[in-house]
Amino acid sequence: MNLVGMSCWSSLQAKAPRPNILFICVDDFRPEAGFYQGTQYVKTPHLDRLAASGVSFSNHYCSVPTSGASRHALLTGQHPRTRQALNNEASSRLISGQPETERPETFIHHLRRNGYYTVGAGKISHSADGYVYGYTEPKSALPELPYSWDEMLFDPGKWGTGWNAFFACADGSNRQSRKNQVKPYECGDVDDDGYPDGLTARVALDKLDELAAGDQPFFLGVGFFKPHLPFNAPKKYWDMYDESALPLTPVPGLPLDVARESLHESGEFASYRLGDEEAGLDHPVSDAYARKLRHAYFACISYTDAQIGKLLDRLDSLGLRENTVIVVWGDHGWHLGDFRIWGKHTLFDRALRSTLLISAPQTTGRGDCRRIVSSVDLYPTLMDLCHIPLPYAMDGQSLKPFLNRPALRSEKAAYGYFKQGITVRTERYRLTKYAREASPVVELYDHKTDPHESRNIAGTHQKLVARLMRLLEKGDTGLYR
Repeated sequence: MNLVGMSCWSSLQAKAPRPNILFICVDDFRPEAGFYQGTQYVKTPHLDRLAASGVSFSNHYCSVPTSGASRHALLTGQHPRTRQALNNEASSRLISGQPETERPETFIHHLRRNGYYTVGAGKISHSADGYVYGYTEPKSALPELPYSWDEMLFDPGKWGTGWNAFFACADGSNRQSRKNQVKPYECGDVDDDGYPDGLTARVALDKLDELAAGDQPFFLGVGFFKPHLPFNAPKKYWDMYDESALPLTPVPGLPLDVARESLHESGEFASYRLGDEEAGLDHPVSDAYARKLRHAYFACISYTDAQIGKLLDRLDSLGLRENTVIVVWGDHGWHLGDFRIWGKHTLFDRALRSTLLISAPQTTGRGDCRRIVSSVDLYPTLMDLCHIPLPYAMDGQSLKPFLNRPALRSEKAAYGYFKQGITVRTERYRLTKYAREASPVVELYDHKTDPHESRNIAGTHQKLVARLMRLLEKGDTGLYR
């Protein structure tokens, strides 16, 4: 531990006991789970059990609707201020290979300086296993977050590398080895360890046993791949669903008075070249195929839920639950055929809104919090719960008040950045402004009358746009100047 960490450690010893932290990252996890209102058709018994002991946030928004940039914002507590911070390689470009400074590189680094033993298992930053290398390259020795971890763990199993495992098929092949000649889904006749997330759960369980025997507070970050594409999961999780009964998107057409540049052609999805049908803005996929894809996505959620259940059970058996903050966080949402899009990468609610669930000792709140919150709120929240001062000014605010009073009123807004645009979400409205030639460049959605953002009403509500524009400008970090 460096001198900064020793100083902070000494000053905190006399304060209240600090909790352990189990931080679970789930890739592409839009807020569809059994504990969320209106989505009980998704089978998540273990997350439902966790939600009963804490607070779920049904209006949680990420800063950027792509994995690496969203995670970078979470880890630093800052909205993007440079174009690099909008990229999947944000952390590898802005953190990896840099010298250690007085300012911690991430909140994990800050915890480590303040006496926490920090362990990562799986995908926490953008890299599948915590090291910087290309999809088809051998694993490197260059850590993505060089000062955050005491240990960074991953078992690639039969796939050999983290990135091969990230795009894994049950037979040991992957999207890269098959040169993209794969379907966007797979129902594997395997057990949980037949896909990488089962191995990640096993690694994390073993580490929990070790950490429980220690006398140091710990941060354990566990990053699960699913439900990220490909939607591959063991057959038993597919069998939990009746595909014919699954609901389709409520917005199968394009939103009205919106430029196509605000949308996209599902390019990531199209890279799985053996898909049953092609997706695009000019036509929807068939209802049958849409249900199959939604079935696959929900099966992946149920698979990940089962892995999370193993961690919760182990916490209980080790007697750690009463002094452990548990966070389940989805890095962004996903369009499941909404506006004919299969993917993230838009500034609509479907891509920016994601799962957030927090269960923390010494807090009394239970149930759903409907207030607007942001991923950048998690850095100050964890420091608040751990009695550690913030190292610099954050773009977010601690959510601890909501963990005691979920119904607490708030004027918070959430900001998002992507596609040359900035968006602000309030309790009722979403206002988006783009720096581009294609018009319209301003979009306004009223969630009271149009909860699915199907019609841009900016052109007929100019006074409201002007009022909300002042709020949007508060989130302007100079990104597009």
